[in-house]
Amino acid sequence: MIRLKKEPIRFLFIVMVFAILVQYADATAMSFEVPRGEETTKPINLVVEDRVLVKFTVVGTLDFYITDPSGDVRIEYSRVDTVSYSFVCDEAGEYVLHFSNTDTSEDKFVTLNYEIEHYIFGIPQNLFLTLIIVLVCMGAVATFILMGKPR
Repeated sequence: MIRLKKEPIRFLFIVMVFAILVQYADATAMSFEVPRGEETTKPINLVVEDRVLVKFTVVGTLDFYITDPSGDVRIEYSRVDTVSYSFVCDEAGEYVLHFSNTDTSEDKFVTLNYEIEHYIFGIPQNLFLTLIIVLVCMGAVATFILMGKPR
């Protein structure tokens, strides 16, 4: 009977540890308009070692640049209609995607896709979690085998 009381506590502890360690991968797809003579920004929060892939398509052309948390321009494109850019985050904080339509006299329609892949100890998050699951299963099997042997 005492053993039954310990199991929910262990399960709760394991769930809390995973909730603290796990950051979900983000993938976003959106469409929006950039009004003529204006600039539209889309912020994304990143941590160190995140791998980011930004893709977008514009009906027409516009200027695009990314600023890092310290305000420096990371990459800049002028008068583009399609961009695919990837980078590794080296500074944690808010990165801002800037879509500038200040040089034209018509609204621009943008389709944006970006994907953020988190890394833990230099290993992709999904692989890291798979390794944790394998180790826990191996530990459970070893415990089962050792408890079944007569002494």
